[in-house]
Amino acid sequence: MGLARLVGLNHVALEVGDVEEALEFYGRIFEFELRGHRGRMAFIDMGDQFIALAAGRTQPPDSHRHFGLVVDDKEAARRALQEAGVDVPPRGSVDFRDPWGNHVQIVEYREIQFTKAEGVLRSMGLSGLEKSERALEELRAKGLSPS
Repeated sequence: MGLARLVGLNHVALEVGDVEEALEFYGRIFEFELRGHRGRMAFIDMGDQFIALAAGRTQPPDSHRHFGLVVDDKEAARRALQEAGVDVPPRGSVDFRDPWGNHVQIVEYREIQFTKAEGVLRSMGLSGLEKSERALEELRAKGLSPS
């Protein structure tokens, strides 16, 4: 028997102090649909993936551990973060900590090798998102390029 192969991420779970406050905070930064809300948890839909918000964070802010969220427009996310009073660099990378200390990095879809199936993009209202030449070169090098 061989080892199981990693295929992708289904979801990321974030511990927050209060789920309703977290939904309000993230709703000022990102356009999203709520997949569900049960008790002390809420689920933010990202097409074929999701983020689970769970009430009850007790640990201190993360210094090095982080995760990256892929967006269609990194600069729109930067502006929304700035308008929400979150400290982010004026250019370059968009890294921030949410009010509960979760370290989040924003990356733009066109600039990375991460891809979504066209049907998933279409269902999310994101048909036509394109990749930069650099991202396409990365995909081609791995035999993953759609073109």
